[in-house]
This record gives sequence, structure tokens and C-alpha cells, in this order.
Amino acid sequence: MKLVAVTSCPTGIAHTYMAAEALSEAAKAAGHELEVETQGSAGLDRLDPATIAAADAVIFAADVEVRERDRFDGKPTVVAKVKDGINRPAELIERAVAAAAEAPAASTPAAAVPAAGVSPATKAEEGASWAGRLRGWLMTGVSYMIPFVAAGGILIALAFLIGGPEIASKVNGGTFDGHTYKGVSDLTLILNQFGVAGVMFKIGATSFSMLVPILAGFIAYAMADRPGLVPGVVAGLLASAVGAGFLGGLIGGLLAGAIVLQLVRLDVPRAIAGVMPVVIIPLVSTLVVGFVMLVVVGKPIASATNGMTGWLNGLGDSNKILLGLIVGAMMAFDLGGPVNKVAYTFGLASLSAGNLNIMAAVMAAGMTPPIALALATVVRPKLFNDAERKAGEAAWLLGASFITEGAIPFAAADPVRVIPSMMAGSAVTGALSMAFDATSRAPHGGIWVVGLIGHPLLYLVAILAGIGVSAASVVALKSRRILVPSGDAVAAAAPSSRGVVAA
Repeated sequence: MKLVAVTSCPTGIAHTYMAAEALSEAAKAAGHELEVETQGSAGLDRLDPATIAAADAVIFAADVEVRERDRFDGKPTVVAKVKDGINRPAELIERAVAAAAEAPAASTPAAAVPAAGVSPATKAEEGASWAGRLRGWLMTGVSYMIPFVAAGGILIALAFLIGGPEIASKVNGGTFDGHTYKGVSDLTLILNQFGVAGVMFKIGATSFSMLVPILAGFIAYAMADRPGLVPGVVAGLLASAVGAGFLGGLIGGLLAGAIVLQLVRLDVPRAIAGVMPVVIIPLVSTLVVGFVMLVVVGKPIASATNGMTGWLNGLGDSNKILLGLIVGAMMAFDLGGPVNKVAYTFGLASLSAGNLNIMAAVMAAGMTPPIALALATVVRPKLFNDAERKAGEAAWLLGASFITEGAIPFAAADPVRVIPSMMAGSAVTGALSMAFDATSRAPHGGIWVVGLIGHPLLYLVAILAGIGVSAASVVALKSRRILVPSGDAVAAAAPSSRGVVAA
């Protein structure tokens, strides 16, 4: 059969392309033709319309909204999470083939067929569970927010590296020749006074200030399409203005999307219908969500956020170590999935509030799993097949760059042994990072931003300790199973088909 697929994940980096590769290999092994459209951080690798028209069925392996989904109308569709594209590609191929075989001959749109045990995550999916749709909306907002984190956060980190930690206080609200810095037009003044570091800080801070508005705007966009974007962004801006932060952005985005969904369902006269999308919906939805954010939601959330920040800043050493242990374990629990993203977002929120310890612990714990598995493939190569040993070669760089997803090929093949081993090491790293009072001014970058780490030598000790714990644990647990022959072509082609081999 001729099949097409779309893969997409919140970050648009690792999961998107790993799922595409796994599905392609599984289709090839089953004797079918498959072309994949990756909707990653680099944009859409758009399928040819003729290819879509000739396809017998479609697979959506996506955790965020599938863009331009209407191109696939009328095709039998299997909807799954992106992780299932990595872990269970053969099963998704089988379901697509079955859906194509059972599809009516008529050209009317066929209903989407969810994979077993999977909640559809795209906004247009009928019958999706409420939890599944909520997760999809939130992950869509996160996926659009992350590039702002990377650009703004790294620029700020480089500004601190070049200009020193005092650059923030100098630029924020500073004056030069009696003139107060206000906007981008004042970058020339900042350049004259503080040099490149000052300009980098100003640009990075501007990018970073867009995190909450972008998060809220694209949550609303995922819920209600384009009409949700304006009230969602405004809700995010108001959340930032009242100090409600990330949590306020989440609630504001959901609120904006819900209000727009109600407005678009109104039955209005034809004379009014023409101006609904461009005038009435954005006007009414923005007014309502703005009022609710300012009067009802914003202040309580801001108070709760300030209270949590104060509690975190006032924690004693023992509680800080426990917190580091928890966020470290979360980073390795699903290796880039929702739990990992919660821990990372918590680190970002803490960083923006001035608590630099948690971001350091989160980044260190996220670096540990890929490097530990890479080390394990070197120490005991016979415990891994050819595909895993090749993945180990890439995992050194991925781990050093704080791309936790580099551990996914190993976890997909043997989750029962790999995931607990990775959680143990990451928990140790997170706890030690907090115990050593390590700090990070950078929200990303891994080992390459070590110059922005407080107590860098102890920070490296924490990472090495976690790597040692994880590598030793996974080697010990895998030594109790039957070795997989290195030439096992089936295992290399479809790692998800290998169950855990009993001792």
C-alpha cells in the first residue's frame, strides 16, 4: 500500500525526526511505501499533493496540532502520539493498512482511527479524550515558545559571559546622558555605554519577555485556530503585566481559546457573519479575556506564584536537595516528554524569577541520560545491538548539548531497565547540583555554556556522578538478560518490536 505520515513534537527537534525514521523503516520492512512529512522546528517538509492524493491511508504521529490538516481530508487516518511513532511504528503501520482496507470506496472523509490506548492530540480530532486534547493544546503552546527560550536565553547568557553579572542592572532602567533607555531605538545608546554585551542583553531580554504571550497565544490557537491568536497573546501579555507568569499564561490561553470557541458557534445573521472573524470575535474575546485576567484570575495567580517563589528562595539545604532530586528524576522519567517538559518549564520559571539553582539542576539532570548510555555502550558493548551502539556514538554530543532525547532509542527498546536506571542517575545529579549550590544563567546549552555556571567544577562532579550511577545501573540490569546478537537486522529496523528479554 501507499501510505503517508505526519510527525510532530513540541520541540520539533528529536522526536519529530526519530518517529519519521522509525515509521519509514517499519513500512519498508512490511513491504509498503511510506512518505513522511516532518513538521519540526525548521518548518514543514511538505508532502506533494499528488502523493497525498494517491495515499491509501494517513498516520498522524503528533503531540501538537497537525498543520494544514485539511489536505488529508477523505483519507483513513490513524492518530497517535509521537512516542508511539518511535516505540510502536510497526503497529501504527498495521493499523493504517487495516484502516485503508476497511475504508468505504466513496470519497467521503473517513473517520480518524486512534491507535490502541492512545489519545489523539490534534485540535481537530473528533472524539478525543478531554485529557488528550488538553495535553495537545498545552504542548502546541510550548512548541512555539521554545525558540524564544533558546534565542533570548542564550543571548542573555552570552551577555553575562561578556559583560559580567552586573550587565542586567546597568541596562535595565539605566540612564545615559540623562536619557532613560526605553526600547529598541535606544540600542545605539546602550551600545555606546555598555558595548556588545549590553545590546545582547537588551535583545535577549526582549525575546525572553515574549515567552508567556507566545505560550498563551498558541495554546488558544491550538484550541480555536487563527481567531484564538489575538486574545491568547493579549491574555499572555496581561499575565506578564500582573506577575502571573507561566501559570497565568497557561490559564489565559485556555480561557481565550474557550471564549473564541463559544463565539464562533453563535448563529448570527449573514450581514454580521462576514465581519465576525476580523472584527467581532477578536474584539469581544479580547475584551472578555482581558477583563477576566485583570479582575478575576491574574491577581490570585500572581500571589500564588510570588508565594511559591518566596518559598523556593527560602528553602533550607535539605529541602533544596530533595527538590533537586525530584526535578532530576522528572527529567529522565520520559526523556523529553510531558513530565520532562514540566520540570524544564519549572526551571525556566525559576530562572526568570531569579532562582538560578533549579535551572542548573534541571540542565545537569537532562544531560546525564544520553551520556550514561553512551558510556554503557563502550563499557559493555555486547549488551547492545548495532543500532544501539550507533545511537551511543551520537549520544555523547546530544547529552553534552542538553538534548535528553538522545536516550530515547535505548528506552524504546528496553524501558523497564533503562528508564529506572536513567532516573536514578539524574536524581543523583539534580540533588548534588543543588547541594553544591551550582547556578546557571543559561536556560539551555549544556556543557557549552559552562562559563555561565556557578561552581563549575562541582557542577561537573554532579554530572559525572549521575552518569556513573546510570551507566552502572543499566549495565547491571542488562547483564541479567539474554544478549541481543549484534547482527539482528530486525531489532535494528524496529526496536519497538523487541520486548524486554527475560533473564
